Amino acid sequence: MDSIRTALRNTFVLVMLAATIGAALSWRRGRVTTPTPATAPVWPPLPSHEPEPLPVSEQTWVGANDDGSTPTTHPIKAKDASGIFHSPGGRFYDRTKADRCYPTAAAAEADGYRRSKS
Repeated sequence: MDSIRTALRNTFVLVMLAATIGAALSWRRGRVTTPTPATAPVWPPLPSHEPEPLPVSEQTWVGANDDGSTPTTHPIKAKDASGIFHSPGGRFYDRTKADRCYPTAAAAEADGYRRSKS
């Protein structure tokens, strides 16, 4: 029975000691203040993710006519949704309504479009 009393007393002392240390640390943590800057920080503006438009002299494509046909100077039809361009005489050239028109296939490829398979 004495060993149980001794164990309970030691446990009580350890719990009280831990509570006292925890309270002291909490009080200390509450007293430590972080320095507050005199003015709010000024952040640089975020970079824009939109590409800057090319000058008109460097732009190789033109928009399609209202009916989806191409101007005579730009016969290559390109679709933005598919990323494909169609050349005159191709299987789907006549039924494709162009988003962009290019003067050459190389110009369409340079802009990231790929040639249609048929």
